Amino acid sequence: MSKIVGTWIITVLAVAAAFTLLPGVGFHSGGFSLNLPGILGSDVIFSTFVFSAVFALLNTFIKPILKIVTLPITIITLGIFALVLNVLMIYLAQWLSNTFFETRFYIDSFTSAFWAAIVISIVTAILGLITGVDSDRKKTKKKKNAKQSQKI
Repeated sequence: MSKIVGTWIITVLAVAAAFTLLPGVGFHSGGFSLNLPGILGSDVIFSTFVFSAVFALLNTFIKPILKIVTLPITIITLGIFALVLNVLMIYLAQWLSNTFFETRFYIDSFTSAFWAAIVISIVTAILGLITGVDSDRKKTKKKKNAKQSQKI
């Protein structure tokens, strides 16, 4: 359970970094847009947490299926389509969080979503290495592989 919470907190921080650094993504509040989560009110903080939870759930359950389905395109494009898949996951998370939780999240353009996907990926990777959340997953895989090789 702590791995799930740790991964979610890392995702929240990565999404907050993307919203803060990039002008093309953020939250609408009333008549003006906000892209500084945590500074301008609890509504933005709640929306960031909700969007991050939706995004993390999509990445956990839907993205692996889409990776398998899009594997031929990813191979042909030498991995560049994996970035497009990340952008599609952000758009899907935007639609779900806006539709079901009314978070008022916006993306100005595909380019903004593309850069947001890159920032989220980089921040997630760095924080995963610093906190050790990512290495826990790798250790679990190594233990599972070691047990399987002992059975053979």
